[in-house]
Amino acid sequence: MSNSGIKVFAPASVSNLGCGFDILGLALERPGDEIIARFNDLGELRITLITGDRGRLPKSPDQNTVTIAARALLRHLHEEGRGIDFEIHKKMPFESGLGSSAASAVAGVVAVNELLRRPLEKRDLLPFAMQGERMASQAWHADNVAPSLLGGIILIRDNATLDVHRLPCPRGLYLAILHPDVQIPTALSRSRLPDSVSLGGMIEQTGNLGGFIHGLYQSDFDLISRSLQDVVIEPTRSKDIPYYQEIREAALHAGALGCLISGSGPSMFALCVNSLIAEECGEAM
Repeated sequence: MSNSGIKVFAPASVSNLGCGFDILGLALERPGDEIIARFNDLGELRITLITGDRGRLPKSPDQNTVTIAARALLRHLHEEGRGIDFEIHKKMPFESGLGSSAASAVAGVVAVNELLRRPLEKRDLLPFAMQGERMASQAWHADNVAPSLLGGIILIRDNATLDVHRLPCPRGLYLAILHPDVQIPTALSRSRLPDSVSLGGMIEQTGNLGGFIHGLYQSDFDLISRSLQDVVIEPTRSKDIPYYQEIREAALHAGALGCLISGSGPSMFALCVNSLIAEECGEAM
């Protein structure tokens, strides 16, 4: 069998975007994960090489997000007997709030789909990538997987059925990302969240969500800025990030539309209207 393979890149992502816990996410241009996949003659999935993980990721195909997602896709396509070797090159930090496990799962299913000459459309790969993400995060939410797979800004109307929709992205938007030298496991972060939300908090949060989405459609940066508030999740998660308030105020003072936690953190993002302001916000943060 030919030993030629393909290389797939899957980008990091920012989930929640403040007002959209578990239902909003966007894809970044970089960083991301790379996977090289090729057929083997053994009829099994193997992880032959992992770089950039400092020895932390398992090579067992039963424990790695890449092969769990790939196996789910192969089972759906009745191709369980296919042997595929994967090289995984991690290009982003772990437990960073930037969708590391989601990017790996996405790259895995895209690689398999390409090797098999695209039996499925890209959107149809989403449930199989989610299988890998669920193993890593112990939850079923597509706010990292969907943007990493589909690109752009994504709204997940319903996670259970993966009812996802791409939102418009106004021209000129840039993000500055700060990654503190802190690790916050997603499962641990979720376990600390409040079990209930007040009626007033629900009203304020849904108002911000609606305003943010309307601002995207109208390219209304003032409305987007006013809507980039999180009154439900951020008060709890910000306690785990050193100098959270100082970082946020520095970004806003430098011209950011908003500055919030990316996913479960500790990374923080500043949404900006151009690249110059993004660079200035990055330095200020």
